[in-house]
Amino acid sequence: MGVTRRQLLWAGAGIGAAGALAACSSGTGEPRNAAPTGAAGEQPRTGGTLKVGALGRASAITRDPHGTQANESDYLIISLLYDTLAIPGDKTNTAPRLAASWKPSDDLKTWRFTLADGAKFHDDTPVTADDVVWSLKRLRNTPAGKSRLPGIQPEGIKAEDAKTVVLVSDYPNAELPLLTRLTTFVLKKDTKDDAIAGAPGTGPFKLDWYRDGNARLVRNDDWYGGKPPLDAIEVRIFESPQAMANALLAGQIDLASNVGAVAARTAEARKDVQILRRPNDMAMPIVMRTADGPFADARVREALKLAVDRDAMVKQVLSGYGSVANDILGTGDPAFARDIPQRKRDLDKARQLLADAGFDTGKTYDLITTEDIAGLAESATLFATQAREAGVKINVVKQESKVFWDATWLKAPLYTSYWGTNDSVVFLSSKTMVSDSGMNETGWNEPAFDETYRKAMATSDTTERAKLLHQLQEIEYAKSGYLLWGMADGIDLAGSAVRGLPKLPGYGRVQLEKAWLAR
Repeated sequence: MGVTRRQLLWAGAGIGAAGALAACSSGTGEPRNAAPTGAAGEQPRTGGTLKVGALGRASAITRDPHGTQANESDYLIISLLYDTLAIPGDKTNTAPRLAASWKPSDDLKTWRFTLADGAKFHDDTPVTADDVVWSLKRLRNTPAGKSRLPGIQPEGIKAEDAKTVVLVSDYPNAELPLLTRLTTFVLKKDTKDDAIAGAPGTGPFKLDWYRDGNARLVRNDDWYGGKPPLDAIEVRIFESPQAMANALLAGQIDLASNVGAVAARTAEARKDVQILRRPNDMAMPIVMRTADGPFADARVREALKLAVDRDAMVKQVLSGYGSVANDILGTGDPAFARDIPQRKRDLDKARQLLADAGFDTGKTYDLITTEDIAGLAESATLFATQAREAGVKINVVKQESKVFWDATWLKAPLYTSYWGTNDSVVFLSSKTMVSDSGMNETGWNEPAFDETYRKAMATSDTTERAKLLHQLQEIEYAKSGYLLWGMADGIDLAGSAVRGLPKLPGYGRVQLEKAWLAR
């Protein structure tokens, strides 16, 4: 379960987005990739090879598009070779990719996806609805299939004709297209498992060679989305952000993807290096169990939310490469409720709430964390220091990753979590806060939240849905077990000649088909 969770963490970035408009999108929004840009009047150049560094471990390498991509390097390679039905959008949060458009039935249960004209595999055979149906059923039948395509049964995936795929949901789902943004990679029908590695895709690049997690991809001149400027992209796997940053600074690679704040500080003095910041990339909330235990009282949870010094957390944990958050997940969503008052530190009120709730300040409470990502353990340590000022004694316990995901996650009263999918209020609500969700990290069961969520999913009118989504966030702000103190920026380092990189967090950062080199 932990592996599945980690995949959703960063790539899910790709699942993420939905907003008030995504529900009834006709698939006409523009992709949210950064347009190729450079100096004023500079035009994109064709040619050249972009050398990209990405994080990964040799022991976790996979080449299966429907497998668990624990490595960012694997996901990057797969995303350039294979296409999903949709990608993050700009105006609508969910934009066309292999699916050119989509349309729901009146009851929002049945959605029809029309495939893009001219789409074909790298071996020149056309993509058909049968290929898509076979791929989605294969995805659905993986161990994590229910999480990837929730509410869609294998029998609800059908081909209506050669270019139309029909998805039937068990319940009204105005946000169903967002489910097609994560791992709905399309393979040729009946591809054998032992032939998956290297199987032809439909993406903007083709596989030239692959060795031990490293790969060279060459331009797909016949890509239905338009000819990419680059001749090739070489992906190199790195086990640590520091090693990747050093390779960038030494000129061995052109792009260090998702390298982190420490590397950014190191590169600040280098005029030949671009530091690219992608806001709302990573949430690192402190999770308080609401179902039972010492934090089940909403007054106690609010007290801890008032005890944290958010500005200090961003400054010290994120080195300033981030922003203050307000205990609501999905900060990058256009539907995010920015008018809800920012919660600020108030130690006097925190102490009073603890007293009113009868909270035992004589005990010491464990806050369990890991070192899975940079800053996570540091955030726990700083929060423990801040909480002591409100009278709450916290002992930080660092666990090895596997132990954490097997024994602590979803179970402990107090622990740290992290999510790289932060462009959708709906996605995170459905995954982590609806009472019957499979990743209900806080054990939350709030009938008003569940009812509002279901109403939003069954409402096609965008204005009414926006109101419901706002209500959803108000409930989360007031009662949930998430203490979200800040959002970490996604940080890439690039050489001075690199242009046209994506600006989106999560899945958006792997869409490099518009990148180019000004040399």
